[in-house]
Amino acid sequence: MSGHFRALPKELHIFPGNPLLPGAMPHPQGVYFSVFSRHATGMILCLYESPHDDKPAASLRLDPVRNRTGDIWHCYIPGLKPGTLYLWRAEGPFAPHEGHRFNPNKVLIDPYAKALTDGTLDLCSALAYDESSPDKDLSFSEKPNDGCMPKCVVIEDNFDWEGDTPLNYPLKDCIIYETHVRGLTRSSSAKVKHHGTYRGVVEMIPYFKDLGITSLEFLPVQEFDSAERFRHNPVTGEQLSNYWGYAPLAFFAPKTSYAYPDGVDHDSYDPEFPVKEFKYMVRELHKAGIEVILDVVFNHTAEGNELGPTLSFRGFDNSIFYMLAEDKRYYRNYSGCGNTLNCNHPVMRTFIKECLRYWVVTMHVDGFRFDLGSILGRDSQGNLLPNPPVIESIAEDPIMRNTKIIAEAWDAGGAYQVGSFPGGRWAEWNDRYRDDVRKFWRGDEGMAPHFATRITGSSDLYLKNGKRPFHSINFVTSHDGFTLNDLVSYHQKHNEANGEDNQDGLNENYSSNYGIEGPTDVPFIEEIRNRQIKNFFATLLLSIGTPMICGGDEFRRTQNGNNNAYCHDTEMNWYDWSYLKQHKDIYRFAKLLIGFRKNHQAFRREDFFRGETDQNTEANPEAPDILWFDEHGNPPLWTSLGKVLVARINEHSKSENSSKVPIYSYLLAFNASPEAIQIQLPDDNTEDTWKRIVDTSLPAPHDFEENEYLALGAPHTYVMGPRSFVLLIAGH
Repeated sequence: MSGHFRALPKELHIFPGNPLLPGAMPHPQGVYFSVFSRHATGMILCLYESPHDDKPAASLRLDPVRNRTGDIWHCYIPGLKPGTLYLWRAEGPFAPHEGHRFNPNKVLIDPYAKALTDGTLDLCSALAYDESSPDKDLSFSEKPNDGCMPKCVVIEDNFDWEGDTPLNYPLKDCIIYETHVRGLTRSSSAKVKHHGTYRGVVEMIPYFKDLGITSLEFLPVQEFDSAERFRHNPVTGEQLSNYWGYAPLAFFAPKTSYAYPDGVDHDSYDPEFPVKEFKYMVRELHKAGIEVILDVVFNHTAEGNELGPTLSFRGFDNSIFYMLAEDKRYYRNYSGCGNTLNCNHPVMRTFIKECLRYWVVTMHVDGFRFDLGSILGRDSQGNLLPNPPVIESIAEDPIMRNTKIIAEAWDAGGAYQVGSFPGGRWAEWNDRYRDDVRKFWRGDEGMAPHFATRITGSSDLYLKNGKRPFHSINFVTSHDGFTLNDLVSYHQKHNEANGEDNQDGLNENYSSNYGIEGPTDVPFIEEIRNRQIKNFFATLLLSIGTPMICGGDEFRRTQNGNNNAYCHDTEMNWYDWSYLKQHKDIYRFAKLLIGFRKNHQAFRREDFFRGETDQNTEANPEAPDILWFDEHGNPPLWTSLGKVLVARINEHSKSENSSKVPIYSYLLAFNASPEAIQIQLPDDNTEDTWKRIVDTSLPAPHDFEENEYLALGAPHTYVMGPRSFVLLIAGH
């Protein structure tokens, strides 16, 4: 036997075990196992001695009388140790029209497995059917798949956390940085030793601290099927892969390959190592004051539709775990990935909550972003529920009370709930912010009123439901779509390399190339692109709400116009860190804006602006918290406002002891037109002495005055360059 895998005892005995210990739970003298299946007639525990064994070293049949309590099959095997490899086989009816797809020839991944030996399935494991059958999905394959399947690993939680606990920053104080564990450091341009790994993320901590972000949001790290078996890049001929990770295999297990720089070497590695490496990453990030938020995928699995592989849930109890169509042979597909998990079934609801608790309590993560979160609100027939049990249960769970929960408040079945996602304290990805900000800076007509609403917290979406501005996760770009560089460099998507004839990905990106499609050395076009990138950063980081930056935007990372790069584990997705030197002015600008936001409470406010002060009396003649102007210094006519917008934000003293704390006013001026504009500065306060902090029309370092703000003299006007943003400050 190779590596650190555990040899099995010569004699194995089965004891009843404990139905209250889901998955595989080590004990000093053995291991407890349990798994759910309501409709199975038999259950077999398969034990292995190495990852690619095509036959189990032992197959232990559970007694349905002694080893079953209700729907839980359970046992205790003395002599087994942490590191033991196992899978299950479930016996029962193969009756697809009734929703049952049991097949004892198929070994199954334990849904509660804490680790897998790998997450890339061999091709043969995908064959849930006999290819020679004329009715493939109704046939019954007798071909075992043991050698193709990753094995589950018995894990012992013996990590030294050194006193660590989740950080759980208030959302209003967070600057989220969305990134990919592998892509962040996989390129040879990354100055790390452990490329593409959890440890590589740790090596990037000095960079994150210098940039100033508070929270990392990782694309899926729950073990997923990495293979994209049937398509190649038509441009290069390369095999495509499931790079993003939206094909979950084991929801409790961290991605194994992210622990190893050059792939999994089963001859040398410790099967518990990936779990330890993930915990090490979280601990070290927390030491540096950086949160960990996980993108989780509780809407579908890698098993696909009725033609897909039998890997786990389908083989344990298909009719319980999935939403099935009227003809139960087929799956309801609100995920766009072939199947939809039956999230509001009590069994699945319990599974989801126990999984989230595990990542919080055992793995110390600070929050979750729920992919296609609206699926969590559907019943078994696909109907949207007014008070979905699983959504409310997550929000009200006492253990996760301080854990961030962020919904992607839509799904592929047409549900769209931005601003109305149920369940109380949920935050939401605000794609309305993304689109309205993009359209305003592109120069679309009539966007200024919408833009004003977005940068002040989207009260039209959140106020009526009792939510706060910080429940809006503001973003201009994310993994799903153009990078910020590509947003200002391409008029249309270029997804030919995905092998889908450029039919995938969003067609409308509200982007512009400013004269040339793609990269260019033309100076004036590059100047416009740099300025627009700075405009987007300034807007995002000075908007009310919770900002999320797409990783690499701060140095103009590109995907060559691909707005759906989910299938490329290549340089297209790997961060090219040489751009950091090439675009150091963009990095500096983003970094200074992050620092400014963190130092000025006015942009991290908990409540919406009211356009008034709490006590505006002769004894307390404070100005309203926000005032709006057109370029002439007049209140705007919102119905006819052009492409110029000016806002004055006024801080108010909070206590009698605030005399030593500066109270500032801020002037934010936005010019989305292609012409220079002279704006009138407000003169409603004779004590105002405006000083310039930001002007995106100026070259670095004057685009952001880092040390000494430039005082403006009379007259109270300011000339803004084309497509530019200006930030002024006055204080006393």
